[in-house]
Parts: sequence; C-alpha cells; structure tokens
Amino acid sequence: MLVPVLLLSSLAAAPNAVCEGAVPPASARPATAPAVVRGDSVLAALYASGTDYRDFLAAAEARRDQWRANTERAVVAPDALAAARALPGRWRLLVVAVDGCSDSVNTIPYLAALVEGVASLELRIVLPGPGRPVMEAHRTPDGRPATPTVVVLDAAGNEVGCWVERPKALQDQAVAARAGGTLEQFQRGKQGWYDADAGASTVREVVAVLQAAAAGTPRCDAITSPLPRPGGRQ
Repeated sequence: MLVPVLLLSSLAAAPNAVCEGAVPPASARPATAPAVVRGDSVLAALYASGTDYRDFLAAAEARRDQWRANTERAVVAPDALAAARALPGRWRLLVVAVDGCSDSVNTIPYLAALVEGVASLELRIVLPGPGRPVMEAHRTPDGRPATPTVVVLDAAGNEVGCWVERPKALQDQAVAARAGGTLEQFQRGKQGWYDADAGASTVREVVAVLQAAAAGTPRCDAITSPLPRPGGRQ
C-alpha cells in the first residue's frame, strides 16, 4: 500500500496531471459504460493509500493561494447539506486530483466542506499517477481521462457512482467549445463561471450521485449509462 506522505511529497510535480486540453483529441475515445476498475479490493486499497483533504491542502504548491481561498470561502447550501445528512449508511469519496489542475481547485474544496459537515461521508485524495486506472475507467463525455475524478464507494468498498471533472453546465460549454474550435475562449471564461457558482453545482451533483447510490441505482455523471450494481446485479 502506498504511504500517503509519499504522495504528498510529489504533489507539485505529479506526472500525468490531466486537465482540459492536456490530452489531444486524437487520443480520446467515445464515452461508454465505464470499465469498472476490478476489483473492489483494488479501489479499497487505493482509497486507503490516499491522503485526507487537510494534508493535501497543506502540501499543495501549485495554485496554493487559490486552494486556500476556495477552502476558506466554501459554504454548502443548507438544502444540499440536509440531503447529504439524510443519506443512510456510510460513503467514501475516492478523489483523483492534483494541485495544479484548475478544475480540481475549483471543485474539491467544496466537496471537502460537504464531507466536513456530514458524519457519514469520508474523502481521500490520490494523485493521477496511482489514480490513472480510475481516470481511464471514468472518462469525460468527450472521451478524456481527467482530474478531478470522484468515485463513490459504499461501506463495503463497492463502486456505486462517479462524478468527473466539472459540473454539467460547464462541461456542456466545454464540449461545445471543443467541437466548435473555441476551446481557448472557453478556458478564458471558465474561472468566472466557477467564481460565480462557488461550488454549488459540484456539491449538488455529487449529492445527487450519492442519493442514487443510496437508492440502489448507481450512476456515473460522466456518462449516460448506469453503473452495474454491486455484485453484478443490473
């Protein structure tokens, strides 16, 4: 099992950090039902190797001020917080993220705030190196492995949901921009969208994934197909 401190020591220089534009379109493949990382023990071991958010934050070097600012201002809407607290059972968020990624810094601090406010939630972060199989198995709608990738695990370590890269409204803009050749323009305006949203869309979408998992209908918000239920049940 990887030791968390070893992960922390390589945050700023982590290989394979994947953000928008890092993977050429030619390397992308269509998003389909996820090739779930097998087996549950693999995901459980990866989760156990991760670091908690506060240690990740303390070690962050790239975008350091932005990580701290977003962490300090992160507030979860009361209705989203209440919905998460009403979830039965216990849930773990396995997050593949890196400090230098603009999407990670604009989403993960708000998920960390959600986790801090809900006793039944936990969160651990791994870098894109060890987390690469998770990203490959849960690609964006336009076929890219990306950070952040969030996989929901139940108490038994089963994968029961995922959320990938950025909120749907912003992702739809990115997909359209990539198709229309205006990705650079999208990138220039992306931070303004994140600032105005202040994590609200990320939190609501991840809470919805958790609710689906609790209802026994696992889903991955990066794709249109539902995840298989634990044990292979459809």
